Amino acid sequence: MTKTILHPTLGEITLSRTRRAVRIALSVRPNGSVRLSFPSWVTQGRALRFLEEKHDWVAENRRKMAEKYPSAATPLSQPSKELRDEAKVVIPQMVARLADLHGFKFGAVRIKNTRSRWGSCTAKNDINLSISLMHLPSHLAEYIVLHELCHTVHKNHSARFHALLDRVTGGRDKSLSRELRSYRPGI
Repeated sequence: MTKTILHPTLGEITLSRTRRAVRIALSVRPNGSVRLSFPSWVTQGRALRFLEEKHDWVAENRRKMAEKYPSAATPLSQPSKELRDEAKVVIPQMVARLADLHGFKFGAVRIKNTRSRWGSCTAKNDINLSISLMHLPSHLAEYIVLHELCHTVHKNHSARFHALLDRVTGGRDKSLSRELRSYRPGI
């Protein structure tokens, strides 16, 4: 069971009751979102009391995340219809242009409002990309697209995958990867 509640001082909190959990756990993500996970045998009331006990910890970790990842510190919200419409045109065009330029073949392109990853490539070479690419500098958005296109050739992160990615990025795989770390998906 996963649901979102509105805490009076901490804002939105995602509650996740799961059989896999062995203890109550709190996490603060780079964008400031908070997740409270707890085992199925723990009551929601007990989990919320734990949250109250850790209120100061959550606030302090949000502050640290905002300092460490300033570009990710904006609150999560649903992207506007205009942004979705623009992304559904701009991103597939970018994929097609870069695939043509470097000789990649791909299936469908899907734009999603993902909060944990920039993109993925399926076994059928369909490319899934986060709408958050619209907020990145264009060279980083292109890097992510090229990363996923390289997965149409190598379905892993092997040395051959990185050699291909390095070639299509003009020898900049490592530097672009480092630069991308200061950003996080999730609008």
